[in-house]
Amino acid sequence: MRLQCEVEVVSRLLPTCGLRGRGRGTRALLSLGRPPGRAQGGGVYLMVCTARDRVGARYKVQENIERFFTRFVEEGKATVRLREPAVDVCLSKANASNLKNFLSAVRLAHQGTDTGALPLSTLVPAKNSEVEKPKTKMIITSRRDYPLTKNFPYSLEHLQASYCKLAQIDMRVLCLKKLRKLDLSHNHIKQLPATIGDLTCLQELILHDNHLEAFSGALCDSTLQKSLQFLDLSQNKIKALPIQFCQLRELVNLKLDDNELIRLPFKIGQLDHLRFLSAARNKLPFLPSDFRKLCLESLDLFGNPFEQPNPLVPNIQLQIPLTLLECAARATLNYRITQEISDVEAFRESYRLKWFYPQNGSTVTIFLPNYGKRESDLQP
Repeated sequence: MRLQCEVEVVSRLLPTCGLRGRGRGTRALLSLGRPPGRAQGGGVYLMVCTARDRVGARYKVQENIERFFTRFVEEGKATVRLREPAVDVCLSKANASNLKNFLSAVRLAHQGTDTGALPLSTLVPAKNSEVEKPKTKMIITSRRDYPLTKNFPYSLEHLQASYCKLAQIDMRVLCLKKLRKLDLSHNHIKQLPATIGDLTCLQELILHDNHLEAFSGALCDSTLQKSLQFLDLSQNKIKALPIQFCQLRELVNLKLDDNELIRLPFKIGQLDHLRFLSAARNKLPFLPSDFRKLCLESLDLFGNPFEQPNPLVPNIQLQIPLTLLECAARATLNYRITQEISDVEAFRESYRLKWFYPQNGSTVTIFLPNYGKRESDLQP
């Protein structure tokens, strides 16, 4: 029986020598079984193999376990305390179900249960793939590097497959349940499968430069509602987004440049987390009235054939401030700056502006010695 997890073997004699353990585990393969060539009556051992020691360290199990610590087994953590040698085998980052089964087998072996009924393994050195740290990032930038016969590592959190001439999304990608970022830019993808919504951890989806003509409403009804924060659909052939699109409430950054959009969702104001929006070079004639509800930090609508020169505020005349004082007052309001002017007359005499920034408690003063003077009063 085998278990992949992180392991730290801590000697209980270290404190007596004034030493402490590292406090962090190492990727390892645990095996419960007998050495090769041993008969049925041979002892059962717990073997710990790591990348540095693939041969592994063996610990006798039968009547040699002092205690099991399983309070956090549901989180994939447990500790097996051995009598000889005096060490604690600390397990973490294990699959909770596999960990429970492994500990049950170790407990039975410790109690001397008939070993014929136990799922024992032959204790052989571990393979590199079994003890190496799980791969979390893979970047593929050419078709010849795209894996055709091998599966993607189950532990991937970031996958980029660009310039691979993919006509559709590989179904093997949809099995990567830990995936947080998926970049399939610069391909030939025409349609998105609804099963992308099964990637419950997906935060970033990049589909720049493909052949998409639509964005499925089923994706908007999936678990992406709670996870997706960045979506890049730029340089495709999308003409409209579904009404369900506004259910992606966690979106922070949305890129829609270089499509064929003729309208934006009329409930786009529901995207209350959206801060960055770019929809340049589309065919938008107007913006929905709900657009005013957005709290954007960056907006790019360049290259759209709007029917009105200013689609955001069609009925408001632009008023240019006439004086520097009015400019300062407008900036104070726009940037929500707390202005401290204790004495209006003193302010007029010194011609200085003072701002207080409550974020860091600092005060900035700007001196305007020539403010309010006529041109004839100024010295050359």
